[in-house]
Amino acid sequence: MDSFVIEGQRPLAGEITVAGNKNAALPMLAATLLSAEPVVLEHVPEIRDVLTMQRALADLGAHITQQGPGTLRLHTPDLKKTSPAFNICREMRASFVLAGPLLARAGQAELAVPGGDKIGRRPLDTHIEAFRALGAEVEVKPDRYSLRAPQGLTGCDMFLSEMSVMATENALMAATLARGTTVLRNAASEPHVQDLCRLLCAMGARIDGIGTHTLTIEGVDELHGATGRVGPDYLEVGSFIALAALSGGEVLIRGARPEEHRITAVAYDKLGVHWEVRGDDIFVPGHQNLVAREGLHGAVARIHDAPWPGFPADLTSIALVLATQAHGSCLIHEWMYESRLYWVDRLISMGARVIVCDPHRALVTGPAKLYGQTVSSPDIRAGMALLLAALVAEGRSVIQNAQQIDRGYERIDERLRKLGAQIERVKGG
Repeated sequence: MDSFVIEGQRPLAGEITVAGNKNAALPMLAATLLSAEPVVLEHVPEIRDVLTMQRALADLGAHITQQGPGTLRLHTPDLKKTSPAFNICREMRASFVLAGPLLARAGQAELAVPGGDKIGRRPLDTHIEAFRALGAEVEVKPDRYSLRAPQGLTGCDMFLSEMSVMATENALMAATLARGTTVLRNAASEPHVQDLCRLLCAMGARIDGIGTHTLTIEGVDELHGATGRVGPDYLEVGSFIALAALSGGEVLIRGARPEEHRITAVAYDKLGVHWEVRGDDIFVPGHQNLVAREGLHGAVARIHDAPWPGFPADLTSIALVLATQAHGSCLIHEWMYESRLYWVDRLISMGARVIVCDPHRALVTGPAKLYGQTVSSPDIRAGMALLLAALVAEGRSVIQNAQQIDRGYERIDERLRKLGAQIERVKGG
């Protein structure tokens, strides 16, 4: 188990380029199974979850070649099987996004109950409802899901019971090869869902309503090869903005796609964070005045997550660390996942003043003096939040289980060192 060793309170400044969005790359990789022709993906992040997905695809028969930094060519002329190895599936939740492409192309799929971050119950009910609406037979077993559509899938008008990103992606991919028209209502519209839609359209899919909560998919007989590009990781951007504000240095974030960060600007403004848009880049000025801004009539500042275009749930952990360094009080309300805040005890051990009100709410009072500690990363986003806290803290911190952070952030230690961070990776057993 690798660890990051960090000496805090070092000045950070310079430029950092945003990596590809993991949450776009994973379904886009899965989508390559929909065609027997080669598909090229650019700007693919080199992170653990992407490597895990490549292993799953190779197990199914995909031929994968690296054509340059961040560029992969994937070709699956024939499926060797329709059930990826269960041990691979259990390494990440996104393995279940293989269900839609397999069901659409082969008429069947069997997948293990997926693994992934332990941030609360994350049921797959919406996925199963969508597949059944398209005409699939689904058998739910304790350790697996068996799906069959021997006569193919049929388009329909469906309303998703929740605005689930991965359920939207699964239903979307399955519908591209279904007979007739599918109307997907209450669909997720996150940037990574839009990236997937653009790839599918490049492969010959017919999709209307991209970027909205209603997608209309007209099924086609087959999809062809294409080239697609993974968009920038807006969660990285949100993390780097917070990093700059916490460190007090000037940071230029390259390739940030600023139009995706209007809600982040609204949320971070409540803590006094501001930045400038410079074309496709974001510039964070140094020495920000971090103050928790009260609402009308003295109401405590509140940051809460919501489906896109609301504030991303994956950035609530980052916002919480920001709040520890802002003057005043801020309520972090993470209503989507009941275990997302369980990592906060580690932050409290570093000196943060946080009252965990319940599984969904934490009241943060700042600024708090943070001190280096040895802590363990429980999941990707909490791990990154702890890393930010360690960079602010006085003294040395050790963040164990660094592989969790590696799942979502490409070579984060190397990239932070270029900004001046004193961070080293210690290889574990």
